[in-house]
Amino acid sequence: MKLNEILGIKYPLIQGGMANIATGEFAAAVSNAGGLGLIGAAGMTPEALRENIHIAKEKTGEKFGVNLMLMNPQVEEMAQIVVEEGIKYLTTGAGNPGKYMQKWKEAGIFVMPVVASVALARLMEKAGADAVIAEGTESGGHIGELTTMALVPQVVDAVNIPVIAAGGIADGRQLAAAYCLGAAGAQVGTCLLVSEECPVHKAYKEAVVKAKDIDTIVTGRIAGTPVRILKNKMAREYVKKEKAGADLMELEQYTLGSLRRAVVQGDVQTGSVMAGQVAGQLTEIRSVAQILEKLHNGSLEVMKKLGED
Repeated sequence: MKLNEILGIKYPLIQGGMANIATGEFAAAVSNAGGLGLIGAAGMTPEALRENIHIAKEKTGEKFGVNLMLMNPQVEEMAQIVVEEGIKYLTTGAGNPGKYMQKWKEAGIFVMPVVASVALARLMEKAGADAVIAEGTESGGHIGELTTMALVPQVVDAVNIPVIAAGGIADGRQLAAAYCLGAAGAQVGTCLLVSEECPVHKAYKEAVVKAKDIDTIVTGRIAGTPVRILKNKMAREYVKKEKAGADLMELEQYTLGSLRRAVVQGDVQTGSVMAGQVAGQLTEIRSVAQILEKLHNGSLEVMKKLGED
């Protein structure tokens, strides 16, 4: 069964929970376009999360959800807010949601943790997850080690719940490949950065559009906190400091506020321009509706051709 049938939405596509980017208004735009929009709570206070949920409710009558980063020091309050606000779809990252699962399940929430390994996928299924998002290292932002091509089929074989593919999916060929690997649908993020509705600064969008296939880099790999971003002055200096043996505290101070600088101020030189490896495929800014429709229809065309061969 495809993800759109499971969730009751138009396309089998959900939006990544992009910190400082995935606002209530943007989540609503994605939902209105046929996907499952998500509010990214990672860069928000509990009050801001509640406000953005209210905004999404005003902007769409379609289904939407919330992404919670479990390492957030205020996650306890946020975990309660999603229940109080009647949220029915939730993705989680950076931790184990097990302690909240009973409360969420009693509230009728469909929970989809992001996983980067088979072991974590099995743990999430045991904890009560309704589906898992198997995210490959091609993704933008915080990443694991396994590629989507290697991770998704192994997770599919290991669990008995739907698997959603993430990482390296920006056109119909890649979405069709995810189906062939056994995924029920996909989570996309980088291809939505270049949407007209995405609230990132114009300079951020232009940097993604101009990016070539080799223009992303992973910072923090040595320190154990790998993050994929576009190559720029900050990224090169960070990797240089990291290789020279700078400690984690020094590196964190160096990047403090860097994502917000890129998103809000358009600082694409010393800001953290998070984007996946598919950035090299993205050549224009279009509406969310156009992006999702082309992605979905493109996958159908590929699958049809495969059926004819």
